[in-house]
Amino acid sequence: MKLLLIDDDEVFVAILSRALQRRGHQTQVVQNGSEALVALQRQVYDGCVLDLRLAHESGLNLLPDLLERAPDLRILVLTGYASLATAVAAIKSGACNYLAKPASADEIMHALSPTAVSKPELTEDPMSVGRLEWEHLQRVLAQHEGNISATARSLKMHRRTLQRKLAKKPVQA
Repeated sequence: MKLLLIDDDEVFVAILSRALQRRGHQTQVVQNGSEALVALQRQVYDGCVLDLRLAHESGLNLLPDLLERAPDLRILVLTGYASLATAVAAIKSGACNYLAKPASADEIMHALSPTAVSKPELTEDPMSVGRLEWEHLQRVLAQHEGNISATARSLKMHRRTLQRKLAKKPVQA
């Protein structure tokens, strides 16, 4: 498979690229949306691994542009800040699957396969209050298209408090 890897974390993407190459795949690494769009003009790819949070842009905002240039491209959204709201937004925007970091090269290839189906894991244990708060913040942030100030006003919360809460890793269930 020819894979386009879009991630601004140079160390992570280099390790992932080597792991995928060892499994026989060809990879092209880019760090932002404009580089990704140029790469899609030059080459046809079978799959794409897209980081949700790039340095100065959102992977969610980049998704429609990628699919406009390559409608058959299978895009896996990969993030260190997974939430139900962003997972739903990614799938609705055209991603074939969504995974939380850290994910192995084998998990990534399985998620990119045409037979992979993204289904939530159901547990009998309810989510913790911290995780519920994280999910709610992500849902409201998605409704305001990533605008921190508008989200903070909507939640009647100080902007810096919201930024601190968003900067933390999500609390596990």
